[in-house]
Amino acid sequence: MIIVPLKEGENIERALKRFKRKFEKTGAIRELRARKNFVKPSVKRREQIQKAIYVQHLQLEDEQ
Repeated sequence: MIIVPLKEGENIERALKRFKRKFEKTGAIRELRARKNFVKPSVKRREQIQKAIYVQHLQLEDEQ
């Protein structure tokens, strides 16, 4: 459970923003979306490799 203590005289919008940030860090929404449909392990691995290749390509372009 996420607890966001309110400080003395703190604006509710700021507290909500802190709550949203904490909730996003837990990764609950990402996990729910991932569990919505099954992805085979081989497909997951292939996507990770493709992403790594893409990121490496971007880093090489930045160096030049």
